[in-house]
Amino acid sequence: MAFESGSMSFRMVALPRAFPKDWVEKFAEKRAGSLDASDLEATSGWVTGRHLLDTNITEESALHAGYVRLVWRTASRKVPGALLKAECRMEELARMAADGVPFLKAKDRAEIRKEVKERLTPKMPPTIKAIPFVYQPGTHHLYATAMSDTLLDTLCGALREALGFGGTPDDPEPMAQRLKNVDLMDQAGVGFSKETADVAMEMMPGREFLTWLWFKTETQNGRVALSDGRALDVLIEGPLTFAHEGNGAHLSVLKKGMPERSAEAKTCLKSGKKLKAATVTLALDEATQWRFQLDADTFGVRSLKVPQGEGPMDAVSRFQERMIYLEQFREIFCDLYGSFAELRANGRKWKGELERIREWVPSRPGRR
Repeated sequence: MAFESGSMSFRMVALPRAFPKDWVEKFAEKRAGSLDASDLEATSGWVTGRHLLDTNITEESALHAGYVRLVWRTASRKVPGALLKAECRMEELARMAADGVPFLKAKDRAEIRKEVKERLTPKMPPTIKAIPFVYQPGTHHLYATAMSDTLLDTLCGALREALGFGGTPDDPEPMAQRLKNVDLMDQAGVGFSKETADVAMEMMPGREFLTWLWFKTETQNGRVALSDGRALDVLIEGPLTFAHEGNGAHLSVLKKGMPERSAEAKTCLKSGKKLKAATVTLALDEATQWRFQLDADTFGVRSLKVPQGEGPMDAVSRFQERMIYLEQFREIFCDLYGSFAELRANGRKWKGELERIREWVPSRPGRR
């Protein structure tokens, strides 16, 4: 499944409270139905993380290395468009020949289409879509593979039906509220370039954070301090996506070579664009590193590579280790963003930081 091996792509979801003690029974009540039903149109429900056909939700099957591992599964049967069109045409030609007419009315063609769909749909193999999540019991957050807002809303709705409460995507705005009790949307958007200092900007906390983090790494030899005093090495690399909600080109994507050192990146910053997406590496030491692609608007994490443990491990131990590293990643990420949110909400301190950022933009290297 999504969190067992390889890189991980996910969105973080904040929960109002921990799972209740009877969570197993609650999810079991909403388990997915059988895929063998011949009249299946569409059905949804929970299955375990062992495989998409495992609807037997018990504590043993739903827990893996101490973590809840479940999947919201949607299954439907759909007649492929080309097949449906061909079958309908066959029926239309047969009826035209039987009735001795050169064409059929729209009403007749609609009836044929309906009859063909009803006849063929039960014979189609089911198409399955899945949204896995992992959750550490006792915590107030989980990780879900739903990267789009639509899929995340679907998952949160399914959680609400099962548990009586859903979750909130840990996007930049609610995360700042949760971590530092500040509403960053109360702050006015600002330009990070002297050339756009007086231009009205839309407040985009995630983009400001990612661009600010880039500024900190380049002006502090790639190192930032965590709140507990530990030093963290941070590297921002391409592909880089710059965005600006003003006049001119709104989106610029730089990739191949070293886009972070390119003249184009410098031009983007000077024109008022901020980082919308980038590849980020966080490192506590040589062996403990996390590399991922960050979407600054949603804090969606793609292709996260966690540190590799030492020596061979069984599947359960390996999964547990990956989840521990995932939790460490979240703690570090929240620490960094919490520092930014606190700084951004402090008018006096932010004014000085903004001046330094505006000095950095034109002075940073820009190679062709």
